[in-house]
Amino acid sequence: MKIFVKVKPNSKEESVKKFSDTNFEICVKEPPVKGKANAAIIKVLAKRFGVPLSSVNIIIGHTSRQKIVEIK
Repeated sequence: MKIFVKVKPNSKEESVKKFSDTNFEICVKEPPVKGKANAAIIKVLAKRFGVPLSSVNIIIGHTSRQKIVEIK
């Protein structure tokens, strides 16, 4: 399954907002430095969908706030 994610790094609270089945907004506390925010996004999505971390993969947008993520 592929989902579209809008990311807000450096947030005060971690949160996930679902706009539709494939569109999400994720707020993470980590800064977008050295992949810390991407790692936090993977962790949040794995917990949300109940899958292991290895099943979540950022396909497009490693350095962008708009990402396409594949969940196996």
